[in-house]
Amino acid sequence: MAVITFQGTLIAGSGGGGELLVSNEPLSFWGGYDHGSGEIIDRRHPLSGTCAAGKVLAVPFTRGSSTTTAVLLEAIRNGTAPAALITTGVDSFFALASIVADEMYGTPLTVLALAPEDFARLRGGAQVRIGEDGRLEMRWEEEAG
Repeated sequence: MAVITFQGTLIAGSGGGGELLVSNEPLSFWGGYDHGSGEIIDRRHPLSGTCAAGKVLAVPFTRGSSTTTAVLLEAIRNGTAPAALITTGVDSFFALASIVADEMYGTPLTVLALAPEDFARLRGGAQVRIGEDGRLEMRWEEEAG
């Protein structure tokens, strides 16, 4: 088992973890994320067809507008949101969704910002844990050979 730790900035929420989904492409949640199922439905996106519900979704930033917040709020209400989001900087739409979800539903969404060079080292399929201090621990099985 390989383990690597990164220090990020916790933008919102209080930590979390799960299986990591990673894309170097931004995602538009308006028309790109099905809040009813948690599926990424933007057919031009590399993660198209993947269910992000309950997983840690890493995208460098969002593409689009404030509708990202509305789609994430609906996903949180439906129980189909990612367990956490990882970005390369402060994403105000993700942060706003977390703050409003905490106020409305008592369920903040963890949002972590990593330095771009650390984000580039994330591995899809790894298990990650985000601490309240912004520390991210990533674990994965090393390939034999």
